[in-house]
Amino acid sequence: MNSFFRIYAIASKEFRQLRRDRLTFGMIAGIPIALLLLFGYAINQDIRHLSAGVADQANTSLSRALIQAAVATQVVDINYYVNTSQELEALMRRGRISVGIFIPHDFERRVALGRRPPAQLLVNAGDPVILGSAEGLVFMPIDTHSVPRSAFERLPATFELRAFYNPERRTAVQIVPGIIGIILTMTMVLFTGVAIVRERERGNLEFLITTPVKPTELMAGKIIPYILIGLFQVTLVLALGSWLFRVPILGDISDVYIGALCFISASLALGLLISTFAQNQFQTFQMTFFVMMPSILLSGFMFPYEGMPAWAQYFSELIPMTHFVRVIRAILLRGASLGDVIGDIAALIAIFAVAFTIAVLRFRKRLD
Repeated sequence: MNSFFRIYAIASKEFRQLRRDRLTFGMIAGIPIALLLLFGYAINQDIRHLSAGVADQANTSLSRALIQAAVATQVVDINYYVNTSQELEALMRRGRISVGIFIPHDFERRVALGRRPPAQLLVNAGDPVILGSAEGLVFMPIDTHSVPRSAFERLPATFELRAFYNPERRTAVQIVPGIIGIILTMTMVLFTGVAIVRERERGNLEFLITTPVKPTELMAGKIIPYILIGLFQVTLVLALGSWLFRVPILGDISDVYIGALCFISASLALGLLISTFAQNQFQTFQMTFFVMMPSILLSGFMFPYEGMPAWAQYFSELIPMTHFVRVIRAILLRGASLGDVIGDIAALIAIFAVAFTIAVLRFRKRLD
């Protein structure tokens, strides 16, 4: 009986401690609710409304019927109209489209002959899920009165599929570039998140009070070593990914490091911001988890961005990982330049500026 009362006393003390620690108490309900909402509403493997471009060189009623039939499937949304397949490839390289529909000049003659697919479907195969969704258009039927149905019945397929950037459909080609972002997020946010908290717990802030160090100088001094660590991690993953998994590096390697530097800076600024809210290192770990979870689930690393509802896409634009995944995959897999991904680079710089500014404003060089 005495043992029971001792256990009860310890358990009661632990419950009171949890009640006082609002962050931990909130995570007890917050984690399952957040995961349920994300997996229930935001994660969707049935991809619809892929951004697409069209090059209709035939420009006939039949070719327009083909485009309308593709739109009617809701698999693609036509956002760009161009003249050549080269322009479609350029849009795909810059990440503007995931699917391109090319209809040649002799489209109707190819339909009449029925020997081969009369049109081409260009697909960004860097994400196998997108490729799988677009493949449903290959044998898409066309309802039209201008050509007898027997002509279409002779066709082997409506579209000839051209898979770009990962024709072998190797998962490593898609995953490894994103792994760089996951590793950097995990290490940069966590390491810097405990930086200021560790100073407070060890009493080092007492020494900083007596120095002329400004908050901006302290924050900058905290992140510079981790920038070098992050660049080393990028080099390590790139080398191993290229050697072990044959991940291509089609773009300029200097562009890779510039994009990585912007992402590292944004992640470090988030870590510093977390350190100004957390009271101890345990709370820092908890808050880092809430950065990691959406970074993995909503950035396009694991689940296609196009499959998310609109509210999830808007929210994911606030996550640095979302922009880095686009940058690193565009440069490595599609040979894009910094000019092609300048919007995402600018977003990373903006996230860094906002988070760093708030962290500096929140930091006070005093014990309380």
